[in-house]
Amino acid sequence: CCGGAKGEHEEKCGCGTPKQEEIEDDKTIESSSDEESEDESDDESASEPAVMDLEDIGPAMNATKPSKTKKKTSEPKEMVTPKQAVALKKEGYKLIGTHSAVKLCRWTKHQLRGRGGCYKHTFYGITSYQCMEATPSLACANKCVFCWRHHKNPVAKEWKWKVDDPIFIVQSAIDMHVHMIKETKGIPGVLTDRWLEGHTVKHCALSLVGEPIMYPAINELLGNLHERDISTFLVTNGQHPAAIRSLRPVTQLYVSVDAPTPESLIEIDRPLFSDAWERLQESLACLKEKGQRTVARLTVVKGWNSDEVEGYAKLIALGTCSIIELKGVTFCGKSDASNLNMSNSPWHHEVVAIAKTLRTELDLIPGIPKYDIACEHKHSCSVLLCRVDQFAVDDPVTGHRQWRTWIDYDKFTYLALKNSRDPTFKFGVEDYVADTPDWALSGAAEEGFDPTDRRHRKKKKHPKYTKFDERGVPTHDCHNQALGYEERTELERLMEEKKREILGDNHETMSVVTTIRDGERRLEDPSLMFRGLVVAM
Repeated sequence: CCGGAKGEHEEKCGCGTPKQEEIEDDKTIESSSDEESEDESDDESASEPAVMDLEDIGPAMNATKPSKTKKKTSEPKEMVTPKQAVALKKEGYKLIGTHSAVKLCRWTKHQLRGRGGCYKHTFYGITSYQCMEATPSLACANKCVFCWRHHKNPVAKEWKWKVDDPIFIVQSAIDMHVHMIKETKGIPGVLTDRWLEGHTVKHCALSLVGEPIMYPAINELLGNLHERDISTFLVTNGQHPAAIRSLRPVTQLYVSVDAPTPESLIEIDRPLFSDAWERLQESLACLKEKGQRTVARLTVVKGWNSDEVEGYAKLIALGTCSIIELKGVTFCGKSDASNLNMSNSPWHHEVVAIAKTLRTELDLIPGIPKYDIACEHKHSCSVLLCRVDQFAVDDPVTGHRQWRTWIDYDKFTYLALKNSRDPTFKFGVEDYVADTPDWALSGAAEEGFDPTDRRHRKKKKHPKYTKFDERGVPTHDCHNQALGYEERTELERLMEEKKREILGDNHETMSVVTTIRDGERRLEDPSLMFRGLVVAM
């Protein structure tokens, strides 16, 4: 036999190995023949075996061959194959039913230990240790180069599988998430009060893996989450504009904008749809119709999509979304499904620079609202741009600008449930905003880190330098003390040598991109040579 999995070889390889039922039938026939032979005469038992004509051999052999055609069934198949299920479970996913999953976010564990929350805590005020990361659809229509799931999940253009009940999915996800929270009790440093509060889910990030908006009962699932007083952050890759248009109000709706041109979109997202660019444009245009918070999410991948910022501005203008998130890609190790390397992950100051350029490009487009930088979360290499008309309040006397990017979650739940009962009731972005604390604002000394928590670093992972000038030359040491003149002069000399080594006589660029095997792009930038140095403390 071919050695395939049980139940697979009969249908797929055609090896002809008889099924168990056939073997048992053969045994029964043999037993009956033996009993009959005892009643028959000795002459009959000694008779010659039956002879078959030559022309009858072909049809007889065909009749005994196993059928290669699969039995047609009206039942839709399950989304995840056994092989995919094993791979996903190995990555830490807890599978729910036939197409959903939940996983514990590392930021949930961080904040349980008082070591800081995720960027959503800084930007929008979620409680990271009460946030559940889940998906009702493991399938996706893209195979993005930066996907940290390493493409262990299925891909498809449309839904073609069994559909699990949305209430079952929500309840199972909560049960599994709370079980994982309970398992963290033995982790050193977990704070008891946060651990107990973590048993109550308050937020759901529908961004774990796959495309959640593909799930046919997504509106029912969202409604059930809101009924449980759970806020919803839904991320879509912008390939299903019709589903976006019919979506019920969510706390915050994201569309991933991964590339500024049709060509780079194909390179980066590797979409299944041949009209992926047009679908993305239509999806962004749909955001204008939404009354609640909408987000254009840009994942910055150096050497792939960090240039042509003007193209991003034109895409964002299609939907005049409430918020723009820029986040540097996180390198998750090498895999056969991705050709990224560590040099493709930008530093925080590089993401900030792109955000400033994007703001300038948006200002040049007539007829759209003004955007400005509101918040930063350095730990995640994330920057937040917001519409000034929706999130900023300027004091006419002092000129001080108060940002209101945080969310009044109780107010949103009230408004969403009222809309669910009466679809004619409408509400907007400004109806559930809340003040942003000073520590979360761009330029704050905390750099987006909640001062009620404590920053944890490994003993041998403290930055050797904490501040740099515009060229990338260090100005302050690991204790945030200014460097002396002689030390800075020596560091400047070393950088000039590195520039000549990498750039030669080319003074028009600060970095070099080299394409190597399998399309991998490696960047060399002398201005970053001192950024990654660490010391033991």
